[in-house]
Amino acid sequence: MATTDEIKALRDLTGVSIMQCKKALEEAGGDMEKAKIILRKQSSAIASKKSDRALGAGVASAYTHAGGAVVGAVVLACETDFVSKNEEFAKLAYGIAMHVAAMNPQFKSREDVREEDIQMAREVFEKEASSLPEKSRVKAVEGKVESYIKERVLLDQPYVKDSSITVRDLINSAVQKFGEKVELVRFERLSVR
Repeated sequence: MATTDEIKALRDLTGVSIMQCKKALEEAGGDMEKAKIILRKQSSAIASKKSDRALGAGVASAYTHAGGAVVGAVVLACETDFVSKNEEFAKLAYGIAMHVAAMNPQFKSREDVREEDIQMAREVFEKEASSLPEKSRVKAVEGKVESYIKERVLLDQPYVKDSSITVRDLINSAVQKFGEKVELVRFERLSVR
């Protein structure tokens, strides 16, 4: 049985409802780390259930870094003004804008990566791996292509403030926290250099 202090601590860490925290802690046998993993899995399932809902509100946020030399900006959408005006929602958008400034993603999702980009990367990696045996070469090239894509796709990048989760995980946890569909609509990174 989870104690009130444990439930409160998990809620403070995740922002998820008290009942969800209690159930996760009970399922995890009181282990806080396991409970966080359980909540993360649940957030993904909840996000997919809400994926067809309409977005009617949101917030635009920007983060300026390096003495004004780099700016990350995002538009984060949700279903209602109630959520878009929530301070935690604004912090989420600001955190993602900071991530954009720091990590310089090129694509929002894998669907945005053009086949020409993948083919160009594959050609470069095939040249690099040309000295490897055939069986190892194919595996090495595919691994490098996968890594190349992950480094450039915003939703697949490890979140700059917590590398144990991706930006997609962060947004999915927001869906669980706010009870609404949350979607990154647009991002931009501007740099002096």
